[in-house]
Amino acid sequence: MAKKKRYLTATLPDGYVKTIGPTATAFTHYWRIVAVLADGRTEVFWGHTKSLREATGKKAATAEAARQRGWKSHVFEVVELTETPAP
Repeated sequence: MAKKKRYLTATLPDGYVKTIGPTATAFTHYWRIVAVLADGRTEVFWGHTKSLREATGKKAATAEAARQRGWKSHVFEVVELTETPAP
């Protein structure tokens, strides 16, 4: 029997809403990096994980990426995903 497909939604503190799906994977958290590049432009990286531990583990890699790429600054955020009805 096929796994149930569902939609998952992340709402970040700044009001940004990201919907993922349909997916049968049991994602629990959404992470986002907003990086200010050396030339002042902004770049956004994001993903979803199956645990809070996996999501927060990305934070250490973010610090290394910032150093290697010369970002002026960056913000790393993790929020819990909630199941929502199909859009």
